[in-house]
Amino acid sequence: MSEEAAPQDIVPVLGSVDDYLRFCAQYDASDLHLATGSQPIWRRFGNLGPIWNNAAVLTPEDTRRLSHAFLEEVQIKRLEERGDVDFAYSPDFGRFRASVIRQRLGIDITFRIISQQTRSIDELKLPEMVRTLIRYQNGLVLVTGPVGCGKSTTLAALVDQINKERDDHIITLEEPIEYVLTPKSCHINQREVGTHTQSFAAALRGALREDPDIIMVGEMRDLETISLAITAAETGHLVLGTLHTGNSARTLDRVLDVFPPDQRDQIRIMVSESLRGIISQQLVPKMDGSGRVMALELLVNTPAVAACIRDGKTFMLNGVMQTGKNVGMITMDDSLRALYTKGDISREECESRAEDKQQMKLFFKS
Repeated sequence: MSEEAAPQDIVPVLGSVDDYLRFCAQYDASDLHLATGSQPIWRRFGNLGPIWNNAAVLTPEDTRRLSHAFLEEVQIKRLEERGDVDFAYSPDFGRFRASVIRQRLGIDITFRIISQQTRSIDELKLPEMVRTLIRYQNGLVLVTGPVGCGKSTTLAALVDQINKERDDHIITLEEPIEYVLTPKSCHINQREVGTHTQSFAAALRGALREDPDIIMVGEMRDLETISLAITAAETGHLVLGTLHTGNSARTLDRVLDVFPPDQRDQIRIMVSESLRGIISQQLVPKMDGSGRVMALELLVNTPAVAACIRDGKTFMLNGVMQTGKNVGMITMDDSLRALYTKGDISREECESRAEDKQQMKLFFKS
């Protein structure tokens, strides 16, 4: 909901990005957009809109002034040379993921507001089976979902739980570092792609020589990174990673399809043996408009799941998950139905986000 001043008043451009960020944090916004030719915009409870309906439109001079006031000299140079710069911005009142780009009209500044407190598995209401997945000494655990669905928050909760329970060496590779983790019983190294290393693949290759027990990969986006992550999982490390995929079957297809056809049979065998589980999530607006709630799919690697991966029959995974509820598996549609039954989400949201829309329609008719 936008905060409105009196109709006759125009809300002027504020003095700094910090002024906007403080306001966004105060009203639980998740993102801030300061773009040339547009009013200041925020994303709040998943909805994008003007912060003030009567705000002044940002001019090229406004966005240049705002950006150059908080960018360091090396970042300004990179923006001018490359056209974009991404980094973590940490004033004394919070932590933010920043992206500054040059576009047709001028400069566009985007911030993701990062919670200063790492949330726990209990606070996120993750299934108990998730704790089992992170107690393995090796293997691959994937957290997936669209942009802005809370993957980083879930991943931070998993790493923080490991940090409490185990006496291990954790290396995190992120672009940029979002949650700053305080060592508890673990030794932690956090590396930022673009600042401390050239790429995820280079950082992952280096991590294998740094005596890690757990490696967290912020984004598995290319063949080399995915290949190294699978190798690390096979060679005695617990690897936690994220992908921008919607469910377990699409996640596995994405992992396998990056490899050349002549390697896929071998990779399917490797993944079927090293995978521990996949958490696929999305954030759904609450029916009362007070925020968003997580819908979550959980795949656990059982002999039946491993057989589907090995044989290239990922289309059968949904059926396997239906019969695997006794080992903690949850389908996305079951999670949506549970949220609807509790009164958290509307029927429209439940139907529109369902994987099997025909079955969901039958659910509402019964």
